[in-house]
Amino acid sequence: MGKNLVEKILERHLLSGKLTPGEEIGIRIDQTLTQDATGTMAYLQFEAMNIPKVKTELSVSYIDHNTIQIGFENADDHRYLQTVAQKYGIVLSRAGNGICHQVHLERFGKPGKTLIGSDSHTPTGGALGMFAIGAGGLDVALAMAGKPFYLTCPKVVKINLSGRLRPWISAKDVILKVLEIFTTKGNVGTVFEYGGDGLKTLSVPERATIANMGAECGVTTSVFPSDGETLKFLTSQKRKKDFVQLEADKDAAYTKVVDIDLSRIVPLAAKPHSPDNIATVKSMKKLPVNQVCLGSCTNSSYKDLVTAAKILRGKVAHPDVSFILASGSRQVLENLARQGYLADLIASGARLMENACGFCIGNSQSPPSGAVSLRTSNRNFLGRSGTMDADVYLVSPETAAAALLTGKFIDPRELKMPYPRVKMPRTFHLDDSLFEWPRKNTKSVKIYRGPNIGAPPINSPLPDNIEAQVTIKLGDKITTDHIIPAGARMKYRSNIPRYAEFVFEILDGTFPARAARIRDEVRHNVIVAGLSYGQGSSREHAAICPMYLGVKAVIAKSFERIHAANLVNFGILPLLFADEADYDRIAQGDRLTIPNVRAALEDGETLTVENRTKHLTFTVRHTLSPRQRSLILAGGALNASCTS
Repeated sequence: MGKNLVEKILERHLLSGKLTPGEEIGIRIDQTLTQDATGTMAYLQFEAMNIPKVKTELSVSYIDHNTIQIGFENADDHRYLQTVAQKYGIVLSRAGNGICHQVHLERFGKPGKTLIGSDSHTPTGGALGMFAIGAGGLDVALAMAGKPFYLTCPKVVKINLSGRLRPWISAKDVILKVLEIFTTKGNVGTVFEYGGDGLKTLSVPERATIANMGAECGVTTSVFPSDGETLKFLTSQKRKKDFVQLEADKDAAYTKVVDIDLSRIVPLAAKPHSPDNIATVKSMKKLPVNQVCLGSCTNSSYKDLVTAAKILRGKVAHPDVSFILASGSRQVLENLARQGYLADLIASGARLMENACGFCIGNSQSPPSGAVSLRTSNRNFLGRSGTMDADVYLVSPETAAAALLTGKFIDPRELKMPYPRVKMPRTFHLDDSLFEWPRKNTKSVKIYRGPNIGAPPINSPLPDNIEAQVTIKLGDKITTDHIIPAGARMKYRSNIPRYAEFVFEILDGTFPARAARIRDEVRHNVIVAGLSYGQGSSREHAAICPMYLGVKAVIAKSFERIHAANLVNFGILPLLFADEADYDRIAQGDRLTIPNVRAALEDGETLTVENRTKHLTFTVRHTLSPRQRSLILAGGALNASCTS
C-alpha cells in the first residue's frame, strides 16, 4: 500500500508514537511563526524556560495584528517583540511588512517542512506542501525550545478536484463549497489532502485561500502536493532552490474521498454568523450593501487584488458603500503600485488600510449599526467585526467587487463585462528590508518591557477534589471570540489580570466578577457547553484568562482541537459528557463536586460528577493521553516544563 502526502511528511518528522489515526504522536518542528496578538505571551513563556536561543531551523515573529496604536500598550509590545527576537535568534517581520500567513508563504514556506504558528490560519502554508498547523502560543514556545509538538495522528480525507473553475468563480467559492459539505463541526483529528486533475488549474495563491479556510472546518490542517505550480510560485519569489516535488503515491489510502467538480461551483457566500452558513450569492436577492472589505490573509494575494482592480478600473464605488482595502503583504502592495493597479483601486474609492489583519479581527473599520458588510476574510462570528448587530458575509473578491459597483449583493456573473484574466508575474519585485535578521552577538541586547507586560500566570496543581459552581452554561459552537474578545481588547494580551475582565463579554459581561468571587472563596469554577466548544482562533488567552479566574474544568459535548490542547496546557480539564442528555440536567449556578479527581485521572478515562444542587450524579470522560494527564496534574505545561 502506498503512502499519502500527510504520511510521507509526518514519517520524516516522527519523534514518538505510531502513525495510527487516533494515537498521540510527537513530531519535530522545522519552522515556527507568531503574530503580535498571541506571540507576546508565547515569548514570555519561552523566556520562562531559560533557553538561550531558539532551536528550530527558522522562527519568525510577525507584527501584523494589533498595529492600531491607541494608547501605549501595542507599541510597547512591539518593542518587546523586537528585542526578544534580537536576543533569541528570531527573524522579526516589522509592522507594515504584511500578514504572517501571506508573508510566510511568499518568503519562507518550504515543501515538506513542518510549521506551527500561534494563529489558527497557519495551515495556509499547506498550499506549498507543508504540514502547517495552528497551535497555542505555549506549544509554539515549546517547539522553539526544541521540544516535540504533540497531536493526535490524523485521519486523512482526500478532496479530489476535477474540472476547471468557470469565469467569475474563484478559490473562495471552492472553500465555501468545502464548508458546505463538511461544516464547522465534527472534523477534529482530520487532515484534508487535495488531489485530482483540477489541481493543475489552481495557482499557489488560490490553493492558499483554500488551505487558509480549512481551519474553519476544524481540521488539523490542509495539504496540497508540491508540483509544477509550486515551482512556478517559488521561482517567482526567487526561491527555486526551495522546491521539492511531493505527491501522494497512486495507491495511497484515505479514510474518505470526496469529489468536487470545479466546473459545477457557483458564486457562494457564508451568511451570518458562521463560515458554514452557506448559500448561493444569487439567493441573496440583491440585498443592499453598506460596506465591502477587500483583503485579509485569505484573499489579498496579487491575483485577488489585480482581479478586483481590473473589475473596478475606470469606475467608482457605489455612494452607499464604504470600500476598505487591506493588502496581505507589502510585496503585493508594492507590485500593485509599480504596475498601476493600486492607482486603479484608489481611483475607485478604496480606503487604503495597513498591510495587516485590521478589519478581519475587528480592531478597525467596524461597520455601521445594522449594516451589511461583505468581506473576503475567513470569519464572520457574531460581534467579531466590532459591531454587534452587523451582518457580515464572507465572499470572493469577484462578488465583493460586484457589490462595490452596484451597491447590492449580486452574482458577479450579472456584471455586463468580460471576466478579467490575471497573468501572474514570472518574478515579483522583492524587498526584504522590513525583516530584521538574527544577530550574532546578543549579549548586549536588553529586553524591553512596558508597564502592560507581566509574567505569564502560573496555575496551581490539580486539587484532589474539584468543588465548583457552574459559573456559566453555554450552547453549541462557542468560539474563542465568544470566550475572550478580539479587536481593541487584545491590547491587553500581555496583561492577563486586565484581559481576564472581558471573558465572555459578548455573552455575559457579569462572568468575570462572578468567577473571581468564587475563586476568592477558595472554590472552583466549571464551564458547561454544547458541541464544538472553542471554535476559531488559536488564541490561548481563551484558556489562560479562564484559568486565571479559577476555572478548573470545562464539561462539553465536544471540543475543537486547538482549544482543547490549550486547556490542557493551562491545567484546565476538558471533559466530555458520557451521555449528552446530562447536559440538559445541569443549570448555571449548580454546585458540582468531582471527587478524587487526581486518582480518577490516573486510573481511567471516566470520572463521576456529583451535582449537589440537583442531588444527582453523572459520568464524564476524557480523551487525554498519559502525557496530557501529567500536564493536567502539574497544573499545566509551563509548570511541568519549568520543573522538569
